[in-house]
Amino acid sequence: MFLAKTASSNEWKAVAASVKTLVEEATFEANTEGLTFRAMDPSHVALVDLLIPNVSFEKYEVDKPFKFSLRVEDLVKLIGRSDNKDSVEISSTEEDAIAVKFVNGYKREFTIHLIEASGGPAPLPKLEFDTKVTLTKSILEKLLSDISVVSDQVMIQATKDKLTFSGKSDIGKASIVLEKNDADVLEVQVGAESKATYSIDYLANIIRAAGSASDTLVCNFSTKKPILLEFKLNDQGARIHFYLAPRVSSD
Repeated sequence: MFLAKTASSNEWKAVAASVKTLVEEATFEANTEGLTFRAMDPSHVALVDLLIPNVSFEKYEVDKPFKFSLRVEDLVKLIGRSDNKDSVEISSTEEDAIAVKFVNGYKREFTIHLIEASGGPAPLPKLEFDTKVTLTKSILEKLLSDISVVSDQVMIQATKDKLTFSGKSDIGKASIVLEKNDADVLEVQVGAESKATYSIDYLANIIRAAGSASDTLVCNFSTKKPILLEFKLNDQGARIHFYLAPRVSSD
């Protein structure tokens, strides 16, 4: 028996959109502590790690560990039918399927067939970061869009006082500086100056998807190491972590 109910569909929309950015099939694992999902994209460049603890749900029941695998496109279409104020209830069935209910005066119930899992969860990278910054989602989306005019990758450089985002190509160059006391910079912790380059497409897609449930995000990175983006889904500990490998840069 598995049942998980949320008061709104916001978290599920962010989860579905985030998973869609990387994989076509997803396996969720539920136990007494909560619901988890972890997967790496086929190119092994990016990884999504999801945790929704049991306290995040309005109602949560599981009598034994339960895994369910489904096509992400099916999940996205289904969750897309919900309104933000709908409560969402997902539960196991006696068939090889899960039931999904939306309730907000107008009640709807769907059944979605499960698929065979194609593999186990990807291992988490063991990383320590020199830089941790908290930014508004809007400023990061804006600067990535600006830099994408001239480059498909962004170099992020952190010092104790500022963050520099830049890109270059045969077209030209772009550079954007955020000072430590700017309104969109909520926190800066720099143990050592850091500089690394990442794909703009990967970053922009996950920020657009996971950021739908949060106005801010935390960026963790070090020189020439993967970046970890942390998205808070609610105040009860639900979160999405996104790891992205660095691009090779001549700088």
